Formats: sequence, C-alpha cells, structure tokens
Amino acid sequence: MNNSVLHTPVSKLTLGFSPCPNDCFIFDALIHNKIDTEGLQFEIFMEDVEALNSRAFKAELDITKLSYHAYAYLTKSYLLLNAGSALGNNCGPILISNFEFEISNFNTAAIAIPGKYTTANFLLSLAFPDAKNKTEMLFSDIEDAVISGKADAGLIIHENRFTYEQKGLKKIIDLGEYWETLTKTPIPLGGIVVKRTLSDDLKHKINRILRKSVEFAFANPKSSLNFVKKHAQEMNEEVMYKHINLYVNNYSIDLGADGKHAVQLLFDKAQELGIINKIEEEIFL
Repeated sequence: MNNSVLHTPVSKLTLGFSPCPNDCFIFDALIHNKIDTEGLQFEIFMEDVEALNSRAFKAELDITKLSYHAYAYLTKSYLLLNAGSALGNNCGPILISNFEFEISNFNTAAIAIPGKYTTANFLLSLAFPDAKNKTEMLFSDIEDAVISGKADAGLIIHENRFTYEQKGLKKIIDLGEYWETLTKTPIPLGGIVVKRTLSDDLKHKINRILRKSVEFAFANPKSSLNFVKKHAQEMNEEVMYKHINLYVNNYSIDLGADGKHAVQLLFDKAQELGIINKIEEEIFL
C-alpha cells in the first residue's frame, strides 16, 4: 500500500455485500486495508442479496450490492458504479426439479425462488410470465425444499449450480442460457450502487477504491481465501473458486460499453413486460 499520500479521514460509510465467495473475493482488499482506501472507512453489513435488496428499498445503506432487478425500482435513490458488478456468460440461475418435469405443467407448479426482486426471478418471469405460484426463501434452502417435496421446482443461484446434480436434482432450464440466446448479451445479475445524495467526488472515489480492490483480488487470488472460506456456504475450495471465476471477471473491474448495454437491455425488457416503469434518470456513474 502506498502510504506517502495523506487523505482526510471521513466518517464511516455503510457498505452492504453478500457472504458469497464472489463478493468476499471482491471486497476483501477494500475492507482489510490491503489497498489505499483514500481515507474512507466502512461499516460492513453482510447479508443475503435479497436482504440487501430490502435494505435498499428503505435507503438504509450508503453503498450496497443489489440485484439488477431490484435496482430497476431504485434508480431515483441510487446510482450504479462501474466497478463491482456481476455479469457474465453461462452463469445464470437454473430451474431444477426432483423429477422429470413437463414445462407444459409449469404454470401451476409450486416454485421456490430466492427472492421477489432477484434478477433470477426477473429472468423466470421473462421466460414463464404465467408462472405465479412462487414461494420466496433463502437461496441456500431451495435445494432441500425441492428434495423434500415442499416445492415442485426451485430456482437456484450462486454455488448451488455446482452442487444440485450431486443431490440427484435435474435441470429444467438454464435461464442464463435463455437470456443469452434471446439477447446475445451477458447476464446482468448484480451491481454495486451508491446513494445519489453523496457528492460526485465521493462517488468517484468509492468507485476508484472498489476497482482497486477487484484488481488486487485478481493480482493476488489467494489473498482473500481465509475471508472467502469463513463465509462460504460450500466449504470445498474447488467449488468456491468455480463460483468466483463464474461471477468475477472484466465486467467486475469496469462495466464498459458492453456491460452497460446488457444492463440497459435488461431494463428495456422489464419495461416492455410492464414489470417496471420507464427509467428517467441516468443510471451509470
């Protein structure tokens, strides 16, 4: 770390992200002072992404991880950073069942979802707009709900895409593949947003620090291992790094033109379906 530059300390900013391996990998350097945070300090809230979505609807956090679906409703309160996003290919949510499932029966099936405002649920609504019998639950409980018969089908995200087959569960449809075939763009899953009420200088500083944290993680991929392992649901190291490699990529350093196009397309599709109202604000930093 470069200690030669002095920065004026500021009060702590509230920062929310999930305990999933990709978020721990991204934020490790930032919260453990492995990079220069330019005088910024952070009060950390680590919660499931749907819990973070709920906090964002109350504007509780200065900076937070957010599902892109949830962000579509919150553009008046938050601005999207260029760094920290989870976009990619072959990394979308997967709909699973415990038995061979006829898609024709899908509209009446009981489906476990990881949250109303998750991008996973948006993609499910896009593919099956008439599927209404949904139950929200913590993403890590969905496999067991399907196995026990509490749900006919489950929408899985995160590291569960690496474990469901080991438990004898079957894929109905990969909604990431569905999105990529439909749009020819990567899947926008989640991003990092900041309150619009923060100063422009502070917003850019936060983005700069977050980018440094991602770049440090790429340059030192084992540095965050203890932090990732401490919070990972799946403790197998191979699975943890599969998860990280799936969701952390060049779009996490900077959205760039392609990433921004994919996000805008997601919102355009949601507007076409009447899921969200037209967004008037500039959403990108």
